[in-house]
Amino acid sequence: MTANIGGTTTAKFERLKDEFARNFAERGEVGASVCVSVNGETVADLWGGVADPATNTPWERDTISIVFSCTKAATALCAHILIDRGLLKLHAPVSDYWPEFAQNGKEATTVQMMLNHESAVPALREPVKPGGYLDWDYMIKRLEDEEPFWEPGTRNGYHMVSFGWTVGELVRRVSGKSLGQFFQVEVAGPLNADFWIGLPDDITHPIAPIIMATPDPSAELSPFTKKLLTDPQSIQALSFLNSGGWNQNDPIAHKAEIGGAGGLSNARGQVAMYEPLALGGSHKGVTLVSPERLAHMGQVSTATQIDATLLAPTRFASGFMKSMDNRAYPGGDQMSAVIGDAAFGHVGAGGSIGFADPDYGLAFSYTMNQMGMGLLLNDRGQSLVDATYAILNESR
Repeated sequence: MTANIGGTTTAKFERLKDEFARNFAERGEVGASVCVSVNGETVADLWGGVADPATNTPWERDTISIVFSCTKAATALCAHILIDRGLLKLHAPVSDYWPEFAQNGKEATTVQMMLNHESAVPALREPVKPGGYLDWDYMIKRLEDEEPFWEPGTRNGYHMVSFGWTVGELVRRVSGKSLGQFFQVEVAGPLNADFWIGLPDDITHPIAPIIMATPDPSAELSPFTKKLLTDPQSIQALSFLNSGGWNQNDPIAHKAEIGGAGGLSNARGQVAMYEPLALGGSHKGVTLVSPERLAHMGQVSTATQIDATLLAPTRFASGFMKSMDNRAYPGGDQMSAVIGDAAFGHVGAGGSIGFADPDYGLAFSYTMNQMGMGLLLNDRGQSLVDATYAILNESR
């Protein structure tokens, strides 16, 4: 497909525009945006394709879409802001802030364990009620009552959607604001970032519906996908399918604060959030965190050979993903996101990504409506990441 591409790049980043166009022509892109900032300067801000194939509506400058687990980075950032202010202590028991969580084997859970996907509630065993994901209090009570899938702190397993409630409830308890409110007041609002965890009624940005991926029957299945398809009581199936019928294209769902997977943004909006994190914690007069907290945010805090949920090697930095190159594993092209050594951020299911790389002063994001297979990056997003680093490395 040939797509109309809008936006601008500097001369140096024209090659990124070429790669973006190739995604439409060769890799099945439908509608997407990509944005790159280096040392606080926007060097590429591009969008193109079709936002809604049903109406042939073009993807416009301010089109937004669900960015799935990219939202986790926004949620983690809120927690780090509170840690930086001394209001939330990283190694304190969760019970200091949320006593009701500390039951049924979860009593020793710490704040760090929650950020590390080690709090052992990656899913719920019993069915989530219809619309349960849209009911914050219901999901909090369910997580309080849930028995852990392993002893908290002894291993990590990706908390696919539940991360938004475990970490988000800490933000709510400590700040007195809901997760979405805190994020708007402390991050998105001051940075003028088009990024919401719970869409307000007065937002008029066009929203691109998410298009599900069509499986390739000849593709090698990852261990995660095999388990998802064969064991309905597995962590993989429960975390992915036990959602109370959550429909990410439902306008009512857009208003819910689903901090693990429900944020709406575009590439420019995510880059605005990451720019301060690429530049010492501050940008354009807005300070998100101190340099000391920022240094911790980029450090690997947990890594494992076999993640209990994803069944692949994972590396996290207190709520953020680090580079994960699993391409040598079965189905590993669906379980990889290769970024710089110092970079930290988060991917979203189907292939979106946002991250900061302080080594390059880089803030990067790519969002789209046509999901790819797998839970991390695919060839569309990875091609843009690779092109960006190639351009930056030429002048080093």
